[in-house]
Amino acid sequence: MMLRAEIELRRGTFELEVDFEVPAGTVLAILGPNGSGKSSLLGSLSGLFRPQRAEIRLGDRDLHGLPPHARSVGLLSQDPLLFPHLSVVDNVAFSPRSKGASRGEAKRIARRWLAEVDAAEFADRKPRQLSGGQAQRVAVARALAGEPDLLLLDEPMAALDVDSAPAIRGLLRRVLRADRSRATVLVTHDPLDALALADHVLVLSRGRAVERGPTREVLAAPRTAFTARIAGLNLVPGTAAEGGLQTENRFVAGMLAEDVALGEPAVAVFAPSAVAVYPADDGHPGSPRNTIPTVVTAVEPHGPVVRLRTECGMSADLTPAAVADLGLEPGTPVQLSIKATTVTVHPALGQ
Repeated sequence: MMLRAEIELRRGTFELEVDFEVPAGTVLAILGPNGSGKSSLLGSLSGLFRPQRAEIRLGDRDLHGLPPHARSVGLLSQDPLLFPHLSVVDNVAFSPRSKGASRGEAKRIARRWLAEVDAAEFADRKPRQLSGGQAQRVAVARALAGEPDLLLLDEPMAALDVDSAPAIRGLLRRVLRADRSRATVLVTHDPLDALALADHVLVLSRGRAVERGPTREVLAAPRTAFTARIAGLNLVPGTAAEGGLQTENRFVAGMLAEDVALGEPAVAVFAPSAVAVYPADDGHPGSPRNTIPTVVTAVEPHGPVVRLRTECGMSADLTPAAVADLGLEPGTPVQLSIKATTVTVHPALGQ
């Protein structure tokens, strides 16, 4: 069923005002910094919060005003929240039982979903006998066993270790794609979750939507600093100019996107891997048109590379050998060089 939502919620001094649609069979990822309104949005959809004004329609049903148990909404959070006194199969059977299924039918449904999430072998265990990844598999089965029309995923991989998270991500992708009748809303800080699971992305900031669109398009060409940060990209704000972007203290040469208007607010976006790093006394290194003197502020492991953060706000990815050869550490003065062909200038959106 399609979800259509228009929500206005006030909690103390915080105000959330947002509207969006989630077509049946698709996943919408909600991204945003802490305090942007993600939890308030999920609480409004689930019925835990009562917005001052809202229209929340799931298919032809109006959910606003309905109690949580009457909404046909499933919720999966980062904590599996399994009942410790029940077996795994009884935890999963709880949802269909609460909707009126007989004990036998509820257990049949539970065992089917446990098999679907590759957790059938845990059916007779208690939650304390499960690992974190195993418990989250059971939580997925429980969320889906009630056959909800709307599924809410609240940071479902956040508490998992690096070995369990990819498996649960793959599991969710498989079960979500298997049922094209359900709308799903995913809250996450991890761009991998959004890329692997979501069809569209909505970015919140201070209770308002500041970016939205197809997932890959938004993360490949972010218009706000937060989205650029979670996508692992550099973003420089300024004003669109012929051949690039003008900031307060420098010109960044780059390729203008088709929808850029000269003289209007814009952002230059480029990957840390596009940034070359040279010693501060190396003259004018190479041929790049963008050469920026700055100081190293942090040197951080980042997968197979080392991410260099700098005083000017830009990041660069280097090999560990390059970091050692250049003697890079916090406080080291350097020059950053970026080829204009690796920089794209897009229209800026509200922060």
